[in-house]
Amino acid sequence: MKTDDLIAMIANEAGPAPRVSVTHRLIPAGVLGGLTAAAIVVGVLGLIPSTMFAEPGPWIKIGYAGTLAVTGAWLFSRLGKPGASGKQAAFAVIAVISIMAMAGILSYLGTPEAERATALLGHSWLVCPWAILALSLPVMAGTFWAMRGFAPTNLVFAGAACGLFSGATAAVAYALACTEPAAPFIAVWYTLGIALCGLLGAALGPKLLRW
Repeated sequence: MKTDDLIAMIANEAGPAPRVSVTHRLIPAGVLGGLTAAAIVVGVLGLIPSTMFAEPGPWIKIGYAGTLAVTGAWLFSRLGKPGASGKQAAFAVIAVISIMAMAGILSYLGTPEAERATALLGHSWLVCPWAILALSLPVMAGTFWAMRGFAPTNLVFAGAACGLFSGATAAVAYALACTEPAAPFIAVWYTLGIALCGLLGAALGPKLLRW
């Protein structure tokens, strides 16, 4: 048998390559990591008073971070496929951040000058980004495991997508303990925390996603 015939026979009998589903890998990893982060929040930081859920602040944080997690998952799914374009998903991520930034700016401008510093810095601006980064680590471990089941070709951007999704998921958990209600605070410090997770993911991508 000629070599070409042997290769053709093997290729024809191999069947289609198995398809890896984001649902089967990223969602379980995200849920497990998110629950771990939430357990850490409850055990270490404690929950915000239940009365705060009658105010918009906690829901803005959860909505913003949750929407970023969804768009981050979309970006994850695109960058895990060789040759697939992640432009639309990346634009969605940018759009979510831009909307939150605009809301933060409008809220800041509408706040009396004497209260603007408090609206922007709150009492935990030094803690917030680093807390989100720390809480993202258990999520990131699962997210990188999930990405390794795919075939990313741009490992830096794929790692950044892992970090973005992990940071946004961690931010949802952190919102359960964060007592900062102001939109300017959320727009700046939550975004910075999630961005730090994206940068960490981008740095780890070439090392952890090599195949």
